[in-house]
Amino acid sequence: MKILTYNVNGIRAALGKGLIDFFKTVNPDIICLQELKAQAEQLPLFDFEEAGYRHYWYSAQKKGYSGVAILTKTKPDNVTYGMGIEKYDNEGRVLRADYGDISVISVYHPSGTSGDERQAFKMVWLEDFQTYINELKKTRPNLIISGDFNICHKPIDIHDPIRNAHSSGFLPEEREWVTRFLDSGFIDSHRTFNQEPKQYTWWSFRSNARAKNLGWRIDYHMVSKPLEKKMKHSLIMPDAKHSDHCPVQLDIDF
Repeated sequence: MKILTYNVNGIRAALGKGLIDFFKTVNPDIICLQELKAQAEQLPLFDFEEAGYRHYWYSAQKKGYSGVAILTKTKPDNVTYGMGIEKYDNEGRVLRADYGDISVISVYHPSGTSGDERQAFKMVWLEDFQTYINELKKTRPNLIISGDFNICHKPIDIHDPIRNAHSSGFLPEEREWVTRFLDSGFIDSHRTFNQEPKQYTWWSFRSNARAKNLGWRIDYHMVSKPLEKKMKHSLIMPDAKHSDHCPVQLDIDF
């Protein structure tokens, strides 16, 4: 199975940059999308179907904001919308599809870059998300959590760790949360296959950052440890330019 995660930063704009053709070329089995900034009724749904995908959308109540989706060539046994906490579910941040005993989650973690209030919201979310996953693992232990975590874990994951030491997305308490999340039974799948530096998934629009590869690795496939031996390959795809993020591909044996 080829699973893609992609923060499209506005799916309507990404569609205008050839997103569907990209999906047809890469041909993933499952696609987890984040930051849709659209409602399903605003999208050309037939185009996804014509490309071979069933589609499940979980948009934010606020128009033009947040939202996640799962596109899949295989019909899931079950799809669950949200995590059962209203303040997060109103923002359309978690969508889960079950395939037998394996679950794939598309997740969009909050950003704290807009100020102290949203940073505080993000930190509470992180603890609540950990609690949600801990509970989910009791009945669904085989999890693939794909999406934009909005955190670089280690200095290797960011182009300038010293200057960004106090930036949202690389704060010590955020990085510590990622460590604890991994220690709770997950694998950063990309680092299993690639230990090289300069592996980034997001670039600022400022200062020609993408052309200079001055980026951050904030998009992940986090895989629960029971699935470790099923992982085959991971690939970051910086040449895909439908967004300020790029896709990350995980190949895993279902």
